[in-house]
Amino acid sequence: MGVNKVILIGNLGRDPELRYIPSGQPVASFTVATSESYTDRSGARQKRTEWHNIVAWGKLAELCGQYLKKGRQVYVEGRISTRQYEAKDGSGKRSRTEIVAQVIQFLGGRAGAEGAPEEPADIGAAGGGAETTTPVDDEDIPF
Repeated sequence: MGVNKVILIGNLGRDPELRYIPSGQPVASFTVATSESYTDRSGARQKRTEWHNIVAWGKLAELCGQYLKKGRQVYVEGRISTRQYEAKDGSGKRSRTEIVAQVIQFLGGRAGAEGAPEEPADIGAAGGGAETTTPVDDEDIPF
């Protein structure tokens, strides 16, 4: 037994892309940037940004598509998942590491963004609502 849990606080790098797989289940994908500052050996301040691929399913995906916008600061809680797929150009297998979101909350960034609440808002799974999805075959994933 192990633990696979990720908690991120960062800003959306792009608006969520909301799609529906052939079964009709919604899936949203977007990126979140997290940044850290540090001092290098010469004493200069440096900033490093890490980009995270986020995927949300079901009702959570629909809420992401409705309320999240580029630049919005969010809290994301989920698990790491790596999947393999065949490249569209036929050049072989590729892999993609993603955070499968289970809880998402709005935070303070970009107050006043269209459709964004002024206070932090939880659009995640209270009581496990985001986990009520059916298993999905990799071939069903539209990206």
